[in-house]
Amino acid sequence: MVAPDGIGVLLRTIRDEAGRTRDEQANVVQQAQGGQWFDWENIKRWETEKRLPVPDWHETIARAYGLNVADVQRAVAASRQHRRSQRREKEDVERRRFFGVAAVAVGASTLPGIAQAREGIDGALAGAGAGDLAYLESAFERHRGGYHGRSPDDVLAEMQADLNLLGQVLSQPHPAGARADLARTAAGIAGLVAIVQHDRGDKDDALRWFATAEKAARESGDRRMTAWALARHAMVPLNYGAPEVAVRVAARARRAAGRTPTAAGALAAAVTARSLAAIGDHRGARMAVTDTQDLVERLDGQDAADTWFGYPGQKHFVHLSQAYTLLGDTEAAYSAQDNALDLTHSPSVMTRALIAMDTAACLRLDGDPSAAADMAAGVFDRLSAPYRDGLIRSRIESLHHALAGRPRDLLGQAFA
Repeated sequence: MVAPDGIGVLLRTIRDEAGRTRDEQANVVQQAQGGQWFDWENIKRWETEKRLPVPDWHETIARAYGLNVADVQRAVAASRQHRRSQRREKEDVERRRFFGVAAVAVGASTLPGIAQAREGIDGALAGAGAGDLAYLESAFERHRGGYHGRSPDDVLAEMQADLNLLGQVLSQPHPAGARADLARTAAGIAGLVAIVQHDRGDKDDALRWFATAEKAARESGDRRMTAWALARHAMVPLNYGAPEVAVRVAARARRAAGRTPTAAGALAAAVTARSLAAIGDHRGARMAVTDTQDLVERLDGQDAADTWFGYPGQKHFVHLSQAYTLLGDTEAAYSAQDNALDLTHSPSVMTRALIAMDTAACLRLDGDPSAAADMAAGVFDRLSAPYRDGLIRSRIESLHHALAGRPRDLLGQAFA
C-alpha cells in the first residue's frame, strides 16, 4: 500500500490531472533530462512505490511534474516513513505468530518420549550427513545477517565451530545435487569469513578466503554466488591501496552477474564506480554510478534485503558516499551520507564510522582541513578497540596522508 501523502500518490495525481498515460509521462521525464535514455518502467515503480526515487532523480522529477525539489523530497520521506510503519506492523504480526507456534510446541513437548520417537524416525529416513547439510544451510542463513552490533572478532569466534563442521562435511562423499548445494553453502560461508577478515585489516587472509569462496561458487554452478564472491573480493584491493586491481576484479564480477538485476550485479557496479573514481577515471565512475542506480531501482526480495548478500538502500548510499567523495563531488556525497544514516537502524558501528570518515574527507575537500581532522579524530576516539584497526584505520590513514600542517599533526596524534 502506498503512502497517502507519499511520492506515489503525488506523481499519479499530477499525471492524471494532466490527462497523461504512464508512457506519455515517461516521455516528459525523458525530455526533462535532456532526452537521455530513461527506463519507462520507473514511472510504474514510483507510482506504486515499489521503488522510491533516489536523490539523483529528484530534480528531474521536479522539472517533469512541475514541482519544487523540496516537494519531491518531502513526498519521498513520507513514503519511506510509511514503509517503516508497514514493516513494523508486519514484524509485530510475525512475532505474535511465532509466539503462538512456540506455545504449541511447548505444549507438545510435554508428551513423554514423543520427541525421541520423531528423531528416530527422521534419522532412519535421512541419508548419511543430511542433518549436517541442513544445519550448515541454516548456519549460513544465520551468519549472513551482518554484525548487528557485534565486533568482527566476536563474529569470527561464533563461526568457528561451523567452519570446522563445514570442513568435515566437505570431505565426505555426497550425491551430485547435494554436493552442489554444499558447495554453494561453502562459498557463502567462506565469503562471510573473508568479509570479516577484510574489515579486521587482514587483507591477505581475506584474499585467501575469497579465492576459496570463488572456487566453491564455481563448483556449485551458481552464477549469482560467483558474482557476489568476486564483487566482495574487489573491495579488498579497493580499500587497501590497489584500485587498479579492484577495477579488474569488479569487471569479472559484472560479467558473472550478467544483465539480470541482482544484488551482486549492483554491488559489482558500485565497486566499479568507486575503483574508477579512485584511479581518476571520473567519466567511467559516473557511468558506473548510473548503472548501479538503474540496477537498484529493479531489485526486490532477498536482493534488496539488509544482509551481507543483499544490496539495500542503506548499503547503496554508503557506496555512493564513498564514490562521490572520491570524485570530489561533496554536495552529492553529503546527500548520500544523510540518506545512508537515515536508513541505518541497527548499531552499525562500522557503517556509521565509515560514513563519518567520508564526511571528514569532504570537509577537507571543501577547504576546512581542521574540521576534517577534528571529526576523524573524534570518530577514532569513540571507537572501541576491536574497530580501531582494519578498514576504518585505513580510511583515517588515507585522510592523514592528504592533510598537512597542524591538522595532519592533530590527526596523527589521535591514532598513533
